[in-house]
Amino acid sequence: MKTMKSKIAVALMAAGLSFSAAAADITVAYDADPVSLDPHEQLSGGTLQLSHMVFDPLVRFTQEMDFEPRLATSWERIDNETVRFNLREGVTFHSGNAFTADDVVWTFDRLKSSPDFKGIFTPIVDINKVDEHTVDVVTDGTYPLVENVMTYVFPMDSKFYSGETEDGRDKAELKKNGSTYASTHLSGTGPYVVDEREQGVVVEFDRNENYWDKDSEGNVDNITLRPIKEDATRVAALLSGDVDMIAPVSPNDYRRLERADELQLVTMPGTRVITFQMNQSVVDEFKDPRVRQAVAYAVNNEGIAQKIMKGAATPASQQSPVGYAGYNADLAPRYDLAKAKKLMEEAGYPDGFSVTMIAPNNRYVNDEKIAQAVAAMMAKIGIKVDLQTMPKAQYWPEFDKCEAGMQMIGWHPDTEDSANFTEFLTMTRDADTGKGQYNCGHYSNSEVDKLVMEANSETDLEKRSAMLKKVEKILYDEAAFLPLHWQDPSWAAKNNVNIEPIVNGMNFPYFGDLVVE
Repeated sequence: MKTMKSKIAVALMAAGLSFSAAAADITVAYDADPVSLDPHEQLSGGTLQLSHMVFDPLVRFTQEMDFEPRLATSWERIDNETVRFNLREGVTFHSGNAFTADDVVWTFDRLKSSPDFKGIFTPIVDINKVDEHTVDVVTDGTYPLVENVMTYVFPMDSKFYSGETEDGRDKAELKKNGSTYASTHLSGTGPYVVDEREQGVVVEFDRNENYWDKDSEGNVDNITLRPIKEDATRVAALLSGDVDMIAPVSPNDYRRLERADELQLVTMPGTRVITFQMNQSVVDEFKDPRVRQAVAYAVNNEGIAQKIMKGAATPASQQSPVGYAGYNADLAPRYDLAKAKKLMEEAGYPDGFSVTMIAPNNRYVNDEKIAQAVAAMMAKIGIKVDLQTMPKAQYWPEFDKCEAGMQMIGWHPDTEDSANFTEFLTMTRDADTGKGQYNCGHYSNSEVDKLVMEANSETDLEKRSAMLKKVEKILYDEAAFLPLHWQDPSWAAKNNVNIEPIVNGMNFPYFGDLVVE
């Protein structure tokens, strides 16, 4: 059910009357909707987008990658291990409960128990309440990225999520891919409340009339999110006027949209790397670095970037994009089919072998086509690929099993830092700390682990960069994974939907600030 304000707006439009630009409704078509309403269940783009709409972070990034105060108004370093954050006063949750330091502490404790998020928070020893609107963030030694990590603290309503449900279940229960109270109920401080949700069909967001940010010029009262898996169908819906905004935009449709005078296309350089992991736990052949190197030489990622991504991607040879501390300019894409075949012979597999491969078909731009291309390229060195693609909602539970020989994953660094790639994708898997949480290649190198841990306590930025560049060189030499490209985020909308100021390289549009003219 829409709010009364939305109903009035619709009635005025039907009557042919004008109404204030302060009341606008839009429909957004994404490739998929959030798989859960629990902000700690899954570390994914869809979850973080939802969090920015319904919750608020302590700190968020601007388009220029500066830090912007949100539920934290200011912060200062007290000593080498402590940063004090001053919290915004007068903020209420959707439930009506007041936002206090207790909610930040409660949220942090829950994050530390999340299989997906606890790896980000490993350097944070504790968050202590100083008073009702002040907390101290305590780190394990000197940690240079406290503000970065705080962009992932979206305080939850501790009173709302405490206690038991009618059937005796803990409201704070956190369960991966499970049905819990938090996965179906929300109380945040954000600009929108979820009014209606039907998984895979629609999510209705209504403006939070008590939202604390009165300086925001955002004027959208209702956002209808409709998941449309097919790229061409999303574009058709925008061209026909059925929706007001879409994301992502397939590179195949760029020219089509650019020719439409009534529409705008917005793209920017991305930092999300698209990769394939080679699972050493189920494919013995992948334990040999020569085989992994053969795969890296067999896959023409520059060709994929040009032909499949239509130039809307940058070929990758490492995790870190240009501008990141660990970006190593000495590492280049290495397509060489003859060398790939020679490596296979040296490893003792001149006739190849067979592997299973899984990939999503609605998570990354052209993900299914990319997987098909990689499979075809690997066939040229005798590796027979049994490829299975599936929608995002089904893919992640399968990915988490780490049972396929090769698995696609894209990663945007949660801390906007090189170390984060390695912490989640290539460090040795550790269920206790969360390191290597998404390392389904089961790659392990003690030197890589040591370098990343040392980098996370090094405040000399030049020394830290050298450590992270060395990490990238080791991963490259050992072909720890198969890098493909960095994906450029893209959006399209009607000209009256002013999306350019609210989008960013992280691909989390700040819808609360969206202005529709």
